[in-house]
Amino acid sequence: MERSWIGQKDSFRVMDVRKATENFLPKLLKQAQAVEVGNGLCIVQTFDPKPLYSAMAALGFEAATEKVSETEYRAYFYRTEKREMKFKSGADMPFKPTAVLKFKQVDSVLASVVVDFWELIWDQEDAAIDLKTKLLLSMSNAIGAGRHRQATRELIKAYAMGTTVKELDELFTLFAWNQGIGYFSSEIGPSACFQAYQKIKRMEDQGLERKAILEQLMQTFGEQNPDVGV
Repeated sequence: MERSWIGQKDSFRVMDVRKATENFLPKLLKQAQAVEVGNGLCIVQTFDPKPLYSAMAALGFEAATEKVSETEYRAYFYRTEKREMKFKSGADMPFKPTAVLKFKQVDSVLASVVVDFWELIWDQEDAAIDLKTKLLLSMSNAIGAGRHRQATRELIKAYAMGTTVKELDELFTLFAWNQGIGYFSSEIGPSACFQAYQKIKRMEDQGLERKAILEQLMQTFGEQNPDVGV
């Protein structure tokens, strides 16, 4: 669908992130928050930056993408309304798939393939499995594989989607059943994932609201935490 604002795209502020190797999303979202309604941003990347679309949409932006070459995409974001950012690491969800930048360091085409795969799994329209369930399944798979960094990220995202403490209680009970008491004690118990789970339980017992709990989780288990960041 043709956007009525496309004729203005050449006046948008340009952010070229093709050489970025670290998570640029917080800086980008800060810039986006300063954009007034009726103006926009242009993000230049070596692949179609699909994970950005939902984050920018949550801030009130429409998007259109132009493929300039095999290694240059220009994503144009036009602000139609002002909305507040929910999470510093991503407008609509804590933790974005910043590991894509690691693949870009290897090969831009590989990064593009990974982004397409991410879209198929996590951003599929009319998905048969709801996002919260997918996150809990992904968390469980990560626990089973000993990938506690990934498990922590999925737990926090699932909690942001409305997962309850009772659901987490049952899930961790299943981990003890399926993985064994010894593995639970030596590997799961000391993990950042279990720490995040305990933190959620404590703060809910204290009567804190979910938004306040998520802010605390992101302070403790944000991208700067080596047990969680990618």
